[in-house]
Amino acid sequence: MVDLDGRVAIVTGAGRGLGRAHALLLAERGARVIVNDIGVRNDGTGGDPAPANDVVAEIVEAGGTAIANGEDVGSWEGAHSLVSAAVDAFGDLDIVVNNAGILRDSMLVNMSEDDFDDVVRVHLKGHVGVTRWVAAYWRERSKAGVDRRRNLVHTSSTSGLYANPGQANYGAAKSGVVTLSQIAAKELAKYGVVSNCVVPGARTRLTMASPGLPEIMEAPAEGFDVWDPANVSPLVAYLSDGACPFTGETFYVQGGTVRRLEPWTLVGESIEHSGRWPLDELATAMKTFRH
Repeated sequence: MVDLDGRVAIVTGAGRGLGRAHALLLAERGARVIVNDIGVRNDGTGGDPAPANDVVAEIVEAGGTAIANGEDVGSWEGAHSLVSAAVDAFGDLDIVVNNAGILRDSMLVNMSEDDFDDVVRVHLKGHVGVTRWVAAYWRERSKAGVDRRRNLVHTSSTSGLYANPGQANYGAAKSGVVTLSQIAAKELAKYGVVSNCVVPGARTRLTMASPGLPEIMEAPAEGFDVWDPANVSPLVAYLSDGACPFTGETFYVQGGTVRRLEPWTLVGESIEHSGRWPLDELATAMKTFRH
């Protein structure tokens, strides 16, 4: 059984949607949870502490332990303060679920610099910053002789894997998240850290803002709701377990389906030349790769 009893977990973007569902399940399984959310709108504007506080109240009412945190993970300083707050509150930190995000869809020809920078800042820098500071803490603890499994769970998107038009900012950031997870797995293994990534298929504020998706993802009147964000949380909890055997992996999850994704890999036949390709010969040989 997955047992998170006594473990300390940060979940970013935990005030609503996927993050909320993750925080609730981790707490149900015994983790002490830092519910991080600044309560912004879909596009990253505004701010409201109520969503994080509400999730903490749910956890406490159910008999769990949680505190709210309003640090901005897109800020290097905010990410550092979040990690420090977790350690100060509970004496240690075992799990980080990077989940926070915003959305500002736009075709490339219309995208503003701010719309690109802000989305990448929250999604990619928000993942990197928290991971950087928790990695430093875990290295310190490992060098002090503490032998304890630590878990990173990152959140990517099908947009980052399959290139959804209108989401150059979001998709680029989410592609980067997968690579970040794989690099963290390699760099931090010697400190007892495993790092994995989930690619959710779920109904959230962000997905419901995309044209056509509200109709596709509408909850059924009865029966299994395959788009419920809570369907993703069991995989997140499993990847947060101290006994999790995986690292450097990426898993797609939607409804009751979980699939493993392969990293970038060379496929098919190659074209070869004894030296540098002459341009015209290369142009002819490249026809091999046409579908």
